[in-house]
Amino acid sequence: MRHVICLCLSFTFIISCASGDNSTTIQQPASNTIYFPPLNSEIWETKTSSELNWNTNQLQPLLDYLEEKNSKSFMILHEGKIVVEHYFNEHTATSPWYWASAGKTLTTAVTGIAQNEGLLSINDKVSDYIGTNWTSATLDKENLITCKNLLTMTSGLDDGLGDDISVTNLQYQADAGERWAYHNVYIKLQDIVTEASNQSWTTYFNSKLKEPIGMTGAWLQNGSFNVYWSTTRSMARFGLLTYANGQWENTQIVPENYLEDAINSSQDLNKAYGYMWWLNGKSSFRLPQSQVEFTGSLIPNAPSDMYAALGRDDQKIYVVPSKDLVIIRMGNAANDQNFALSNFDNELWSYINAFIN
Repeated sequence: MRHVICLCLSFTFIISCASGDNSTTIQQPASNTIYFPPLNSEIWETKTSSELNWNTNQLQPLLDYLEEKNSKSFMILHEGKIVVEHYFNEHTATSPWYWASAGKTLTTAVTGIAQNEGLLSINDKVSDYIGTNWTSATLDKENLITCKNLLTMTSGLDDGLGDDISVTNLQYQADAGERWAYHNVYIKLQDIVTEASNQSWTTYFNSKLKEPIGMTGAWLQNGSFNVYWSTTRSMARFGLLTYANGQWENTQIVPENYLEDAINSSQDLNKAYGYMWWLNGKSSFRLPQSQVEFTGSLIPNAPSDMYAALGRDDQKIYVVPSKDLVIIRMGNAANDQNFALSNFDNELWSYINAFIN
């Protein structure tokens, strides 16, 4: 399942970009009025691009580009209302599709909910919840790994041994906190929530996140871990929740202070990474399967305050607080298979900018 990609060549266009902003202050939505679609309903209010004074003649070029790039669905929300909702290649509003690694942010959100309920602390050792010998590292090295290290991809475990997260594949590479590497070991957070809550991951997830915001979908087994599948609108609901600082209508679902940490730089090794959210507008970034530090902003064409959930084969949730936008793209790989960021992100944003500006 792991595919080798040549990051140095794929992202040469980014290296030369100007440095971004390293601010760690949460960006509040520009609007104080956020619409939330009702639960258990197909009702979702809309607004037109004309109302927003967008360049309506640039919508079709955007949609044509998306179709050319193997997209299945695309949505733009403004202040929570649908401005664009389009489906391609026989995909429909009721068709499920996989989130891939964009779904890591679901695990982030549920971990924050569990911490807020006093079930766990992200500063605790992983072994406090799932016992020792869950890796092949020595006990002293294993006990350096905290829940926060899993959230920030700084476990120090070897990321070159494939997707399997069995004990034999979790090998020591560096002390926790001293190396950033994109790794499926984050899935252990689901085991931690399971142990801490005394409920299955699915039961806790459904009751604390899925049902309160009206999502549909399910976790389906993919090799040694689960991947979330849902409709495009369900992905948009989660993006809207995050845009609204973790609140759905009058209920705080994900703690706001935790979410603030999640969508800002979580460590100094990869400034463009929070708690499994990718962050634009930073001065440098690292990418999966690489220890190279690239200079410049993650997606130069996108707004500097944008943060994103990025998944293999170009599954996207873009959140732009300064423009009150949540943007969703689902589909097959636009160009080459990838784990998160691809050249497609920057190209897509050139079309989005032509439409919304």
